[in-house]
Amino acid sequence: MRTVVVTDVPRPPARALAALGTVGVATVHEAQGRTGYLGPDLVARLPGAHIAGSVVTAVCWPGDNLMIHAAVEQCGEGDVLVVTTTSPCRDGLFGELLATSLLRRGVRGAVLTTGVRDVAALRELPFPVWSAAVSAQGTVKATAGAVNVPVGIAGTLIHPGDALVADDDGVVVVPRDAVDAVVAASEQREAREDATRAALRAGELGLDRYRLRPLLEKLGVVYERY
Repeated sequence: MRTVVVTDVPRPPARALAALGTVGVATVHEAQGRTGYLGPDLVARLPGAHIAGSVVTAVCWPGDNLMIHAAVEQCGEGDVLVVTTTSPCRDGLFGELLATSLLRRGVRGAVLTTGVRDVAALRELPFPVWSAAVSAQGTVKATAGAVNVPVGIAGTLIHPGDALVADDDGVVVVPRDAVDAVVAASEQREAREDATRAALRAGELGLDRYRLRPLLEKLGVVYERY
């Protein structure tokens, strides 16, 4: 890994990020072909938070948050900081003080494959964070890593400047060059789900709404009286 801080990363259009901020993670995930989901390990530490922003990445060494401090300088209005480590780590690399600095720069949230601490203070700020753990274990600032380089999380390659959406269902990433198409597909899916929701409230069964009866028959499912 090169020890580098990449500057001046292109961001998605603000209007596209605003549109993504109106739809949920599950919808975006489905709309882009069930890709980009960062897995069930990343849990919202501020329940009810829903953000969409542009990715800034930081790669740290386990137990060392030096490169998060370097990444803060590269963060701006509408960004989301994504942090991972060179090998698995659950230490509390991120807490209230870093969140305070990011809030001042207009950052919308942070996503970490590591642990976070000061959870009560993060909720009070409030500053949305998704992490793989909560840990009071502190860190050092000693080893060079990288900022704004591609990173891989849960089988998804994330580039700086990609779009990210996060809510109580988890985190999903949208490639920057696909943002407009995914926004359109997400909005279409939302409209279909609105129609389905109304039909279910009116009493229609999912078996009929989704035309599942022929599938049950094809699979050999039979109905018998008790």
